[in-house]
Amino acid sequence: LLPVESRHWGGATLTILLSACSALLAFPIGIILAIGRQSKLFLVKHLSAIYIDALRAVPLIAILFFGQLLIPLFLPLGLEVNRVTRAILAFSLFVSAYIAEDIRGGLQAIPNSQQEAAKALGLSKLQIIRFVILPQALIIALPALTNQFIGLLQNTSLMAILGLVELLGISKSILANPLFIGSYMEVYIWLAGIYWFICTVMALLARHLEQNVTIEKASN
Repeated sequence: LLPVESRHWGGATLTILLSACSALLAFPIGIILAIGRQSKLFLVKHLSAIYIDALRAVPLIAILFFGQLLIPLFLPLGLEVNRVTRAILAFSLFVSAYIAEDIRGGLQAIPNSQQEAAKALGLSKLQIIRFVILPQALIIALPALTNQFIGLLQNTSLMAILGLVELLGISKSILANPLFIGSYMEVYIWLAGIYWFICTVMALLARHLEQNVTIEKASN
């Protein structure tokens, strides 16, 4: 089979790919930023805070425009990053700032007595964060994280403005076809149904995971 270049990707496949890859990349970045903002090191704490506050103060569409239109101008000659990759990086950098704040809220909800108990057992700082603090913080932040991932999926529709033919973009292409001119209601109702189905599945999976974790904690 001939390879299909990224500029020819489109539809629901591209929407899911953008959402999944951006979430997988933004999640660890958000964890690092959240831990960094809680750090006692002056430079790490303030750099993390500046990044989070700066990204949250800028509209997503501005980040996407920067990623699609301005990044190629700063790249060396001969080096090219395809549009899908640039979109994933832009979404990841933006969403990671919000994920960091959600996880930071979970970190602040954990009492200091747990850290003191872990220190008494001889655990290092890295072990305390990895095995004691972070798992509980992620459980507390799970509903907020679910909202972020659902919002990320919905925000991929902005790429239709920038030329990527994702789910909304393919709908516009259908309406431009002479065979479907005037079928706005049918196309957009079907589009809304697809978004509703995917977002509902994500919410149900997150709820199921939260219930399983709650049951497991109760049994322990």
